[in-house]
Order: sequence, then C-alpha cells, then structure tokens
Amino acid sequence: MKIAHNYFVYVVECSDKSYYSGVTNDLEKRLWEHNNDNKGQAYTYKRRPVILKFFQRFEDINQAIEFEKQIKGWSGKKKEALFIEDWEEIKKLAKSHSKPSSTSSD
Repeated sequence: MKIAHNYFVYVVECSDKSYYSGVTNDLEKRLWEHNNDNKGQAYTYKRRPVILKFFQRFEDINQAIEFEKQIKGWSGKKKEALFIEDWEEIKKLAKSHSKPSSTSSD
C-alpha cells in the first residue's frame, strides 16, 4: 500500500504587495516561519507580514515542484487570477504573454 504524502505549493502576498511562491510539506509551519523566523536574508524577512493567498496540495513532490516553477514565472495579474480561480483570465493572460512582440525598424 502506497502512503500518500502531502506537499503544498503556496503563494503568499508580502506587505509590499509582492508575491512569494514556495513548496512545503507543512504549510502551517512554513507560514509561521515566513512571519516569525529571524533569517534576515530570506525574501520575506523585510516584507512581513505575509498573507496566504493560494495553496494547492500534491501527493507527488515532483509535480509540486514543477507547478511551483511554473507559477514563479507568472505575472502578478496571472497569480491574482489564480487566487480567485479565474481560469478564463489565466488562459487569456497566458496567450497574451506568449504572443511575439512586434518591433518596427526605421
């Protein structure tokens, strides 16, 4: 019998309105660490408090890592669409992001 594991991809909003994404196997502990640990080099250290905006549970760590890498590259607008599960907006933003930019030359 295979034991199910819990891994979470999460996004927090920092006090400066930036977003931080991560992967953890203990979401409650990780959120506490973001708001309380004394690791001065951490991205969220000077951007406290952080607020959980999104999380998704995975049983496979590799799937969790892959999803976290994907959303790390997303714009703030696309992450905000994810928070409210606006899949149409996510698709629209994905299409507009993947369009080649047109440049004019003189």
